[in-house]
Amino acid sequence: MEAKTLGFVTPRKPVLSVSARKLKDNAADWHNLILKWETLNDAGFTTANNIANLKMSLLNKDRLELESSSAAPSENEEKIYPEYNKELEMLCEELQATLAGLTKIQAKMEKLSSTTKGICELEDYHYGEERKRPPLFHTWPTAHFYELSCKLADMYRKELLLKRAVAEELAHTADHDLALSYLSMWLHQPYVESDSKLHLESMLLETGHRAL
Repeated sequence: MEAKTLGFVTPRKPVLSVSARKLKDNAADWHNLILKWETLNDAGFTTANNIANLKMSLLNKDRLELESSSAAPSENEEKIYPEYNKELEMLCEELQATLAGLTKIQAKMEKLSSTTKGICELEDYHYGEERKRPPLFHTWPTAHFYELSCKLADMYRKELLLKRAVAEELAHTADHDLALSYLSMWLHQPYVESDSKLHLESMLLETGHRAL
């Protein structure tokens, strides 16, 4: 067997520090979580739209029933169109399942922020009061990753609270315009600011997931 020669091999890519590797992994996680959120958001909108349409249909049929009957028996009021009521219940359960998925995603976002905070605290401990700290990647100080993570997590936390309110009210509203407003709020996600995608892309660019 030939003897192995000892020597130094120059790596093709620089070896990232533990903190840098974690931040890079976090950036990829942010990207994946937001993609999953958008997929669930679209699915939730479809379900919410079906709930609104079915609810309006039920209300219209109830009105027609009342108009065609001068005195409908009170004991039969809850038995009108039971199959549609069952369908509405199933759709509401489906929307709640979507909310449960969004809740898990948002919890993971909060965990990413917490992890990033820990990296910042570790850097503070290592450097103390030193002002000049070498960036882990290109230009961003480590604290900027934490600030951005908190900003994104807060957007989606507020959005989740809004979606819970929409889901709670949608099946109970008898106002068509109000139902449309709820649907619009779900679809357009007012708390997810327009620059959120720019923030995410900047994070991916800084950590090397996107080519400079």
